[in-house]
Amino acid sequence: MDPVTAFARAHVAGRDLSGDFPHALWRAMGEAGLFRIGLPVAHGGDGAPLSSIAAAERALIRAGGSPGLGSAWTAHQMIARHFIAGFGTPAQQAHWLPRLASGASTASIAISEPGVGAHPKKLTTAAIRTPTGWRIDGAKSFLTNGPIADLFIVLAITEQVGERKRYSCLLVPQDTPGLARVPAPDYPALHPAGHCGLALTACEVPADALLGPEGEAYTAMALPFRDAEDAVGTSGMAGNIAHMLDILAGGLPADAPPEQAAALGNLLGLSAVLTNAASTVAAALDSGPASDDAPQALMIGIRQLGAELARRIRAAIEPIDPARRAHIEARLAAIDIGLSVARGPRAIRAGRLGTAAAEASRPA
Repeated sequence: MDPVTAFARAHVAGRDLSGDFPHALWRAMGEAGLFRIGLPVAHGGDGAPLSSIAAAERALIRAGGSPGLGSAWTAHQMIARHFIAGFGTPAQQAHWLPRLASGASTASIAISEPGVGAHPKKLTTAAIRTPTGWRIDGAKSFLTNGPIADLFIVLAITEQVGERKRYSCLLVPQDTPGLARVPAPDYPALHPAGHCGLALTACEVPADALLGPEGEAYTAMALPFRDAEDAVGTSGMAGNIAHMLDILAGGLPADAPPEQAAALGNLLGLSAVLTNAASTVAAALDSGPASDDAPQALMIGIRQLGAELARRIRAAIEPIDPARRAHIEARLAAIDIGLSVARGPRAIRAGRLGTAAAEASRPA
């Protein structure tokens, strides 16, 4: 049994995680080495490839049954790997990565803004140079792990020429004067993962708070992160669906009619296809940036298959006992939320895929 599955079965499965954030469980995850996965060996990680984060998320959710905990853990790993390990200076990496790899610190990425999401033309949070560094003003929304984070990576406009905005990322510790958390809508299906907004009012950070290339953060950092996050997230969805089918199988009576058993078998077959496809997408990440190498068509197909599986599972849970049905319904709600996030950009990708196929099929 792999260590993530063993931990999830011993510490997560069967727990009620619908209340306050389980800080003791988070610390136990750190003690078990879960935050080392996919981070550099030089700074306390295990040196595993990015696909290992996807595999661990799938195992954590399938064995533990908590898609919210899985998403909170994955956000922690992805931010540490992509932003700090990928773009940090040696000093930034030496300070933050060991803390992130042990679980002593948690980082949260602040890109989206109230009312506009992550649309680059509509973002307004800005940072201007000061004699000692940068001063940030603006507002951010929907920060995963924001309520527990002690480090925020804030995307801000640092230059504007005409209508063109140039973005940079800045490291903003939680105790920075002028930084305040703002309550966000609660999503019970995602518990214990928490979300919040940020209000930034004349937040002063030093010059060495700049993370990565100045003025290039949106294209060099934010867009590739969205692709990688989407690709890894497909494994989380696969783990959630596999967990629900485990529960559904456990509720199948010995004298179930053949058609009920066959329906479960068909679901298990589709779930296996979903898991295999998610693993293929995750493996593609190991060869380079997701925007270049991840099979976009396969990611689109995975989400369509996930939606279809969720629909079929809803129909299949009608005959089972109320406790199992309620358990599965709560996990289906997490699937619904995951499929609804960034629906616009995903529709654009699907449109581009269809347009490219149509153009390729036309006679020269």
